[in-house]
Amino acid sequence: MNAVPGPVPATVSVVGGGRMGAGIAQVFAAAGAGVTIVETDPVAAEAALRRVGAGLRRAAERDTLGESADRVLSRVSTVCAIAELAADSGLVVEAVPEFISAKLDVLTAAERVVAPTAVLASNTSSLPITELAAALQHPARFIGMHFFNPVPVSDLVELVRAPETAEEVVHAALGWVGALGKSHVVVRDSPGFATSRLGVTLGLEAVRMLEDGVADAESIDRAMELGYRHPMGPLRSTDLVGLDVRLAIAEHLHATLGPRFEPPQLLRDKVAAGDLGRKTGRGFHRWPTVPTSPEEKP
Repeated sequence: MNAVPGPVPATVSVVGGGRMGAGIAQVFAAAGAGVTIVETDPVAAEAALRRVGAGLRRAAERDTLGESADRVLSRVSTVCAIAELAADSGLVVEAVPEFISAKLDVLTAAERVVAPTAVLASNTSSLPITELAAALQHPARFIGMHFFNPVPVSDLVELVRAPETAEEVVHAALGWVGALGKSHVVVRDSPGFATSRLGVTLGLEAVRMLEDGVADAESIDRAMELGYRHPMGPLRSTDLVGLDVRLAIAEHLHATLGPRFEPPQLLRDKVAAGDLGRKTGRGFHRWPTVPTSPEEKP
């Protein structure tokens, strides 16, 4: 179901310029927003701009931009501290790695900079929105906006509402999703939400099948792609997400939902060996190139 489009905020800030953050910045800039990316230092900030520029050039090649890539990129800027983000931001999206302490630091710092009317959002794929909201002075303006990798070509945004999330914030987020040309699902805050909980379930079972010698990785993936019309098999999807990210999500779900989410030893072993998937060139499959970003998200 498509959201009813509403105008995106004039100014959007994205904290974190890795693969996910750059993708989020790209789609909001393409929809007309001025976007500020917050990164840790000038080198990381320049790398974030390169990611956005490369993504926009790919979009132009697909003829999915309504204007030139350079013109869209001119609406994207960077800063190297949260204190420097645009105070008039209508929306701040946190897109830092999946550590709750890091996300809390970002959100509480951003809240001190932007106006009380600004919406704060987290791109987390599994961490509790309610717990993040509890650290804020105004939790009613906070929502989960879970984008999917790669953001520019993925259709879905999972909107996660905590008990405190204001109805008008949900309504605004629905409009923004529509303006980005994407579809939505709205879920209440619960461990793993809807998408990560189901995706991790399938991914963990695929790892167990590989561990048990049921079939090789290519066969397991092809079975789901051809037999069930999944666009990508569960092991290749795990490689794209990042084995370390999937392990962290599984450990969180194991702690909150019980033993059915216990990570297989094979997954732990591969993470310990540094075989993290696409971003390292090797996971359950081999990948021909290694992305420059250390961050991959579901």
